[in-house]
Amino acid sequence: MRSISQTPSIITSFLLLLLLLAPASNGAITCSNVIRNLSSCLSYLQSGGTPSNACCGGAKALAASAKTREDKQTACFCMKNAASRFKVSPESANALPKSCGIQLPFDISPNVDCSKIS
Repeated sequence: MRSISQTPSIITSFLLLLLLLAPASNGAITCSNVIRNLSSCLSYLQSGGTPSNACCGGAKALAASAKTREDKQTACFCMKNAASRFKVSPESANALPKSCGIQLPFDISPNVDCSKIS
């Protein structure tokens, strides 16, 4: 069984990309928000396969809640930091938006520059 501390890396990468699609407005995303929303995606992000309904629901919720540039950048940084600590499949992370029916204007990548997210 995986510990909750392993969840942030996969979730962070995943949610960052989803958050970038959200419209701009006032909000405050924290790393805790990112982890909570993507925790059910950990297995998928590490091993691939098909994301669960809970995973897609969390990803969609995170994307909808990240409204400001700051929210999106925070989510990005949280996901990158977590991904660097855990073995997240870049292919699975990049495939998650499409698998969950979310469109992003960019690829999910460990090389994404979070500071350039607008």
